[in-house]
Amino acid sequence: MDDAALPTGATSRFSRKRDAIISAATEILNQRGVKGMTLAGVAQRVGLITTSVTYYFKKKEELASACFLAGLERLDALVVEALKEATPEERLHRLIGLYLEECRRQILLEAPAIPVFSDIRALSEPWHKMVGEAYGAFFRRVRSIFRSPGLEWLDARAATARTQILIEQLHWSAAWLPRYDIEDYPRIRDRMYDILVNGLAVPESVFKAQALDISTPVPVFGESARETFLLAATRLINAFGYRGASVEKISAELNVTKGSFYHHHDAKDDLVFDCFERYCEVSRRAQAAARQLPGTEWDKLISATVALVEYQLSEQGPLLRTSALMAVPETMRTEMVEQAARVSDRFASMISDGIAEGSIRPIDPAIASQMVGATINAAADLETLMQGHVRRDDVAELYARPMMVGLFAR
Repeated sequence: MDDAALPTGATSRFSRKRDAIISAATEILNQRGVKGMTLAGVAQRVGLITTSVTYYFKKKEELASACFLAGLERLDALVVEALKEATPEERLHRLIGLYLEECRRQILLEAPAIPVFSDIRALSEPWHKMVGEAYGAFFRRVRSIFRSPGLEWLDARAATARTQILIEQLHWSAAWLPRYDIEDYPRIRDRMYDILVNGLAVPESVFKAQALDISTPVPVFGESARETFLLAATRLINAFGYRGASVEKISAELNVTKGSFYHHHDAKDDLVFDCFERYCEVSRRAQAAARQLPGTEWDKLISATVALVEYQLSEQGPLLRTSALMAVPETMRTEMVEQAARVSDRFASMISDGIAEGSIRPIDPAIASQMVGATINAAADLETLMQGHVRRDDVAELYARPMMVGLFAR
């Protein structure tokens, strides 16, 4: 309902109740995703009956869309404020600081939660298009940081890739910020800024990855269905979210019956867990292969990073987007987070060793490893983001290099 149609005296009450509903719905959305959120559940959270919520939002997806749009409006305001700074570097520093301040306010319950935007993909039409257009406008505003005077050498693809890296770092920080006290946020802001601007390498380092073969044979269906099932499920979960990728969709993608699906997996939860295990296994394979290479730790780190980014665009890719797991049952999520932490810790070890030998700058290994991991994971979206105008053989220079040497480096 449009609050402009209300009597003047009722407008503020309507807006306050509507905001309370959106706030409660966002919390549920972040825990269960679009498919797992119900109007009844939201009503219970705010102490209303379901029909009272439908007075404000007729359908669940209308409410979910309002959550996403409210979050985008808040983030867009941060970008607008950051763009008031004079230089791209100052704008970046300001944006990170504003975002972390917003996170601090949420932790202290001074501000409502911001939705996890990965589940926009689970919306149906017309809400998917409407929210998608709003997210696109937000993305373009962030991209204007890279369309500033002095950065004319960046073409459209390069600016888009760097914008994807930057936004992913902000979104993914929600996964690891809980490890820190809020008093540490100014330090975290400066560490993130330093890594994004100056990269990981010492000045004399060269960005040249050594080839790693981390592929696995994709079996023909009928010989061994496991890899086929995992790849199809990964693509659907990345596209529609955990709850949006139904057994019916996965079976249809493979042109098999639901009975055949359950012959290989007891339930969808088992399949999702196996998809995540595949993500961890491929990551470990790249890290282990890189350790056997000659050269410095910097050489090994970029070789593993490039191999994984290229894998995302290969016939065997992509790997499961960790952001798609937000709606996974909490018991499963805990174990998955622990496995993901071990992958991140291996990157942190490589970075620490590189700092010790002098091939990597003195940076925070824990934060840097999370940022490298986030960049690799977000590469799964590159083909969609670039509308097909990205090839596996140029993704290293286009996408991996900016993260490793700095977003503003030529």
